[in-house]
Amino acid sequence: MTEKILGIDLGTTNSEVALYENGTMTIIEGPDGKMLPSYVGLDDSDNLLVGGPAMNQFVLYPEKTIKSIKRLMGQTSPVPLGESSYLPQEISAMILRHLKNIAETSLGYPVHKAVITVPAFFSDSQRQATREAGQMAGLEVVKIINEPTAATLVYESNHKGAKRVLVYDLGGGTFDVSVVELQDDVIEVIASHGNNNLGGDDFDALIEKLLMTQIEEDGFSDISRQAQARIRRAAENAKKQLSNQPFALIEEEYLSERDGIPYNLSVELARHEYEEMITPLLDETLDSVHLVLKDAGLTSSGIDEILLVGGSTRTPLLQQRLEKVFGKAPRFELDPDLCVAAGAALQAAMISGEEIRAVLVDVTPYTFGTSAIGEIDGEFSLNMFVPVIKKNSPIPVTRSELFYTAADFQHTVEIKVYQGEAKNALENIEVGSFLVEGLSELPSKNEIIAKFSLDSNGILQVSAIEKVTGLEKSITIDNVITDENRDSLDQARDKIRQLFGEEEQENYTAESIETGDSTSKNVGNSRKVQAEALIDKARSLFDTAGDDDREDMIDLIENIDQALVDDNENLLLELMEELSEIIFYMES
Repeated sequence: MTEKILGIDLGTTNSEVALYENGTMTIIEGPDGKMLPSYVGLDDSDNLLVGGPAMNQFVLYPEKTIKSIKRLMGQTSPVPLGESSYLPQEISAMILRHLKNIAETSLGYPVHKAVITVPAFFSDSQRQATREAGQMAGLEVVKIINEPTAATLVYESNHKGAKRVLVYDLGGGTFDVSVVELQDDVIEVIASHGNNNLGGDDFDALIEKLLMTQIEEDGFSDISRQAQARIRRAAENAKKQLSNQPFALIEEEYLSERDGIPYNLSVELARHEYEEMITPLLDETLDSVHLVLKDAGLTSSGIDEILLVGGSTRTPLLQQRLEKVFGKAPRFELDPDLCVAAGAALQAAMISGEEIRAVLVDVTPYTFGTSAIGEIDGEFSLNMFVPVIKKNSPIPVTRSELFYTAADFQHTVEIKVYQGEAKNALENIEVGSFLVEGLSELPSKNEIIAKFSLDSNGILQVSAIEKVTGLEKSITIDNVITDENRDSLDQARDKIRQLFGEEEQENYTAESIETGDSTSKNVGNSRKVQAEALIDKARSLFDTAGDDDREDMIDLIENIDQALVDDNENLLLELMEELSEIIFYMES
């Protein structure tokens, strides 16, 4: 058997490991899921912690935990960890070794080789440090490839002909932008620019600064390191919420105390306030975009597609700014956190001699939104279409937008749900509508939050919430993804399962073929790991679940355990999908 080569994205905030084998892409899951938090720490007994356990203790023991080590790669100064100090590549080696162990546990056999990705703007010393980290982890690093190259590989795995794409990669700690030229099977980075110290961590820092200012205004200027770490975590969570919601409520209890009275922080941050804070950083990235175009001898019109990579590209304002520069919407149908690891695995498979097939994902073929008062091509309109879930968004997906009442003391608002791409809502297809009645006696601009949730079965749930009171009305619309797209959707769903290692196969045993029994047997080790991780995730939500949801989850967990005992993969997949949907709606 040809020795397998792993694909690894060694990230600032999270790291991932993937394997492409026999036409199937698998993002290998460990106890933390598909994404391993890039944290290293020591517990009370000085035992090594990597990933989730290290991240969880960061709040209590920041002095015994290291994060964002990727920003220090290539530097020769050691970093302290507990009573000892380590070079940055040694800390990275601990993360890589953990990823190697996760892969070997899941696959059931040892793996010794890997392709590891780095930002295109990494220097030679940073690349060498990455290679050394791999070697320290017990891996032969067969290739170091640029992250934009990896992303382009997975986005364009079935590309034919010539094309120029711009890869905008904004991760947790680094940013780079590259112009990549494709000519059939050849992918070449022709220009790159970036900043190895700009990323989502800096967005977090701006929110953290806002929170610290509020704490000081409340008279608590001296807080503990543990409290500061909690504030940093709260800032990161708020950033993530604001990618999908118009507001984030930041609450942290008992940050300090005075005269025995605890101090609790409560701050509401609006998306537009957050966007004002991060605009200078986004401007800096766009300056790099213009520089890389100049270096490539191109204008924005010479770019055929914009590909988004890195979790921070989920920021709506960023997507809007890029669309304005290039006159076309960026592509984001692949998970920006996972596509680099998937691309590294494709490169690894090519080196191994595998035949590469197209990698696609499950996306919505339409834009869904509502209507509002506004302008269409500079003219006033009562029917301006406001997209909420945009075409080609990966599903399942949940998005929220903020709207306002138009008149003073408006008691009722009608929410109309449209499907289509036209600027005038009336030119799109109305798929449903509902009334929100009994609004508060308030002047105009009463805030209404519209929330759209679309699942992979084509079921769209739309709710409208009056922010000041929590008054909520909703509608469920079945089969908004029409039958004419069902075949292509099913194909895309099969391929996204391949990408994320969730393919539904009919691996019949010889016995089942002979008897005509279509029950799939032989649940693989990787599937068992996925099931166990899903069960752990469900159990972590028990405390916040309602009675009905908790009861349903307990029943599903028991049935999943039995399906594992019975070695029944078809039933296992059905049960895992049901449990995943409950978790999805709880986390939404």
